[in-house]
Amino acid sequence: MSISNKLSIKDVAVKGKRVLVRVDFNVPQDKDQKITNNARIVAAIPTIKYLLDQEAAGVVLMSHLGRPDGKRVEKYSLKPVAAELQT
Repeated sequence: MSISNKLSIKDVAVKGKRVLVRVDFNVPQDKDQKITNNARIVAAIPTIKYLLDQEAAGVVLMSHLGRPDGKRVEKYSLKPVAAELQT
């Protein structure tokens, strides 16, 4: 399938549906887990707002941070990203 045949988010009826969105929140952080560049988070906000404006029943954001090799590693937690999204 060529890229010209792909659907845009605006081509899909999301009203009343739960939507899963794969987002790239692999953002740089300092040693204290403070986000040093939130550009990737900011770039996802228009899509999230669009889905909410279209009355999606819920928007589930899916991402990862780093490469923890299948193990839970606190330094790869998305908690700082969640906090940034709430601001």
